[in-house]
Amino acid sequence: MTPSTLLSSFAEDVRHYLQLAPRQLPSLYLYDALGSALFDAICELPWYAITRAESRLLERHRREIFAHLPDLTRIVELGPGDGRKLQTLVEGTADALDAHLIDVSAGALARATHTLSDAFNVTVFPHQASFEDGLDAIAHATSGERTLVLFLGSNIGNFDRRASTALLDRIAASLEPGDALLIGTDLVKPERDLLEAYDDPLGVSAAFNLNVLLRINRELGGNFDLRAFRHRAVWNAACARMDMYLVPTTAQRVRIEAVDLDFGLEAGEAIWTESSYKYTPEGLVTQLEHSGFERVAQWIDDDAKFALTLARTV
Repeated sequence: MTPSTLLSSFAEDVRHYLQLAPRQLPSLYLYDALGSALFDAICELPWYAITRAESRLLERHRREIFAHLPDLTRIVELGPGDGRKLQTLVEGTADALDAHLIDVSAGALARATHTLSDAFNVTVFPHQASFEDGLDAIAHATSGERTLVLFLGSNIGNFDRRASTALLDRIAASLEPGDALLIGTDLVKPERDLLEAYDDPLGVSAAFNLNVLLRINRELGGNFDLRAFRHRAVWNAACARMDMYLVPTTAQRVRIEAVDLDFGLEAGEAIWTESSYKYTPEGLVTQLEHSGFERVAQWIDDDAKFALTLARTV
């Protein structure tokens, strides 16, 4: 996917989703270069335990993971972040591996590639594309390599049940029988812990959320008044998810030149930007089974309530 194609998709989605009721902005567009850097900062916050818990599990069980995958030659990571988790994992083997990194953010791919440059046994292939397009491209290039797909950081939680099932189906379709998926999922936990993680006292999560409006202003000629918005995180217990919104504190008239869009925003009229679904260990395994996987192993960090699950295609 070329930068011009990405910009065109961004513009089309902004025009479509901001005219829905309620208004929305797809979470995909939170992750430009600045957004990816802000998310990396979120992962360092003491209230956001996901990354540290997952890294502990990867370090503790990496040799066991590779023992389950004796002929592995290729790793495909969806959303590699800064590359440190994959770096942690591959330290569990000396075997030569091709690592295909898929992300819409060129900045994230550059950081991950740099991080992995110190891994002597790993050859990195970055793909700036959506998860679906990247999986399709790699599936078409399959040459009998035994493959492990990594879907870490509880990124699956950014998709609702229908969309997450469709993505897991897509992952399974891109693999051969005996290939594997290693998936990290944040588990249901006390509301207080979730609110601190998604609306942290330092305001980094708020900056990450607000950055999508800055991106619209910068790339599409928008005129959002960022100072007039606040970030709001809400725990939806019935759906087991965190919902994030951008909420204007005053009414304003919005104009986005690139898509010829004008609309008024009332004070308090929320724009949805992201949801993060939380799982139970058993619920995840059931969903994986419906998509054609069987559980190989599952490891849980009880303190942070985070699960790492290895599953194989059948």
